[in-house]
Amino acid sequence: MTHKSWFQFGIAIVLLLVVIMLFREVKDIFYPLTIIIETVFLPILLAGVLFYLTRPIVQWLTKKRLPKWSAILVVYILLFGVFWMLITIIGPVVNDQMTKLIKNAPKMFHAAEEGISYIMNQRERLPENVIQAIQDVIDKIQTMAMSFGTWLITFIQSLLQATFSIVLVPFFLFYMLKDREKFVPFITQFFNGNRKIWLQKTLSGLDNVLKSYIQGQLLVSFLIGVMLFIGYVIIKLDYALILALFGMATNVIPFLGPYLAVAPAILVAWTQDPQMVIYVAIIMLVAQQIESNLVSPNVMGKALDVHPLTVITVILTAGNIAGIWGVILGVPAYAVIKTIVSNLYDMRQEIKQAATKDV
Repeated sequence: MTHKSWFQFGIAIVLLLVVIMLFREVKDIFYPLTIIIETVFLPILLAGVLFYLTRPIVQWLTKKRLPKWSAILVVYILLFGVFWMLITIIGPVVNDQMTKLIKNAPKMFHAAEEGISYIMNQRERLPENVIQAIQDVIDKIQTMAMSFGTWLITFIQSLLQATFSIVLVPFFLFYMLKDREKFVPFITQFFNGNRKIWLQKTLSGLDNVLKSYIQGQLLVSFLIGVMLFIGYVIIKLDYALILALFGMATNVIPFLGPYLAVAPAILVAWTQDPQMVIYVAIIMLVAQQIESNLVSPNVMGKALDVHPLTVITVILTAGNIAGIWGVILGVPAYAVIKTIVSNLYDMRQEIKQAATKDV
């Protein structure tokens, strides 16, 4: 029985749970390590994203017989140019719209609450479940309005902490671009035979999954942001740039991102002109149809090979476990785990086939 796959898998799960339980019991011992991980997590994450975005440029330049250090220097110059353009050209517009949005936020919440209250006055014409749903929305709007100031202070504090952490990003990115070829040999040098081959195959698969997800998802999000901005400008929606950037950022979250992106746009449209809510909904619908039918299939393809229902389940589960970071990183983490498990299964099948041939 001990040689059965299901038995070994069960033992592995039990051991993993035991390790997690022991870690929770002695977590105070690892407190300094936890602080270190929390400090470098965001810089490494951002550096990893920039690594997969800039690695093709470095590879292309090195193929043109440019030394690697020169190629990395070119990448840093390009990144500096992009950030400089964002700060000098888009920055003032974003700052102006953000200031106006913060100033008018209480009025917007109040207008939305009045609109929903008007609907509630017609409650005798509405089903009971609809009335309850509207009442829940009103309660949430009141809560958001009351906690807006606290939320703003918390957001600014988090932004300042993130800004401090971003200082470390260029250093991590430099060594990722410089020593990327040394990573796999360094890891695989401790193994030999089939294990070494399996590890090389697995690391290559993980690299392809992360590359496809990061490059594809960011490109798709950028295109969605551009389409939303063009649509919002056409209908003359207030805070068009801010709302388009918000839509671009939330589109990083699969499936749930579009619903998060359209919520503030609908709120702004309602307070500006209730008829514009329809225009906003149409713009979001058109942008998502273009993205789901034309952009994503051609940009990301089937690199992740994850069923939509699985994606939704992963996002909801990871969100409950790790909050916003779980929502953002849940799908790529699932894709990584799936790649490892799939390669483990393939290795076991190869071992079984080899054993059968020997018999």
